[in-house]
Amino acid sequence: MADPPQRDPFPGIDHRKEDAGAAFVLESKGQWWHAGFHLTTAIVGPTILTLPYAFRGLGWGLGFLCLTVMGVVTFYSYSLMSLVLDHCERAGRRHIRFRELAADVLGSGWMFYFVIFIQTAINTGISIGAILLAGECLQIMYSEIAPDGPLKLYQFIAMVTVVMIVLSQLPTFHSLRHINFVSLLLSLGYTFLVVGACIYAGTSKNAPPRDYSLETSEASRIFSAFTSISIIAAIFGNGILPEIQATLAPPTTGKMVKGLLMCYSVIFITFYSAAVSGYWVFGNKSNSNILKSLMPDEGPSLAPTAVLGLAVIFVLLQLFAIGLVYSQVAYEIMEKKSADVKKGMFSKRNLIPRIILRTLYMIFCGFFAAMLPFFGDINGVVGAVGFIPLDFILPMLLYNMTFKPKRSSFSYWINTSIMVVFTGVGLLGSFSSIRKLVHDANKFKLFSSDVVD
Repeated sequence: MADPPQRDPFPGIDHRKEDAGAAFVLESKGQWWHAGFHLTTAIVGPTILTLPYAFRGLGWGLGFLCLTVMGVVTFYSYSLMSLVLDHCERAGRRHIRFRELAADVLGSGWMFYFVIFIQTAINTGISIGAILLAGECLQIMYSEIAPDGPLKLYQFIAMVTVVMIVLSQLPTFHSLRHINFVSLLLSLGYTFLVVGACIYAGTSKNAPPRDYSLETSEASRIFSAFTSISIIAAIFGNGILPEIQATLAPPTTGKMVKGLLMCYSVIFITFYSAAVSGYWVFGNKSNSNILKSLMPDEGPSLAPTAVLGLAVIFVLLQLFAIGLVYSQVAYEIMEKKSADVKKGMFSKRNLIPRIILRTLYMIFCGFFAAMLPFFGDINGVVGAVGFIPLDFILPMLLYNMTFKPKRSSFSYWINTSIMVVFTGVGLLGSFSSIRKLVHDANKFKLFSSDVVD
């Protein structure tokens, strides 16, 4: 476990010269557009194909409202956190880790451990999910080529894990900038392909019957709505904005906002188009992965196979980038403890521990991906328990504690209102998501060859 930071009595002196995690993994060389690539990869992933499923529990009106509110609140939240980071940098205390920022501003050692626990849980969970979904993509392509083939899901997960082990040896977050640019293009590519496939399916003679009604029981409607809200929160969340801002070459003031604008331009295009097109076609029969709705187990595909196959390939390739991005916090902690900053990044002293530790981490993620293929239900729990505290509550609190706006000011009340509302949403979302997880528990089988939606 990393140690909490001590308040620096000499903020003008850089004490990170002895910190290999900062010097190697979080080296600060990037431009604002590189931050935009990292942010887009962290937020705009294949989970956007879950949005029609989230709309299923909300309907058209509430679905649009929640998607828009989440987008506005997260952009505002990330902008506030960037302002806090800029303020600390100007004061001579540049923070490159979420946990250190929270502990410094809030002045609490337990906050350091709270953030590192939540961050580690989120990042490891997403790395596991990325490997699981990539294995599922390979399985989908394999089943089209060899419907009765002998290979099982866990074998495809093992293949993905081997590739991730190789890619994970890229030493720094900054070294992912080109991969994450390609990831941005891939997210646009599969979104356009899926939207086109949905339009094709919805206008064809085999178009599925459309029903947008919600569940009949009022209690079920409420639980489904909060589960959907948790899913949308998870899709908008990232939980690693300080680490992404750390990759920017100082001074960082204003650069992150430009990166956020790039990211949210892509979000606007992809989120709304995927949500609307998928829910329009499938309504309350939307699957937790809209590609599965377009490729039903029984009957022919509802769109050209070549289009769907290309979309699956794009998703598969982007999942490698997502797995790498969310592994960086773990690698930074490993490097801080294991590497010697006085030696070169590629010296034998640092290279051998890096290869061993990152390989073991990926094997750990791959093992749990194969053992626990319950990604759909876990997504809502991750959103409620992890992303809501880090992305919807803490940034507002950090801003209020840093800039101390007057209690009568608009910014103070809007920040406080967001914290109160999303604390309630997080609690209710946690309960409803865990309730669904328990309800679906009888479907779960260890090392199953089927991913539970």
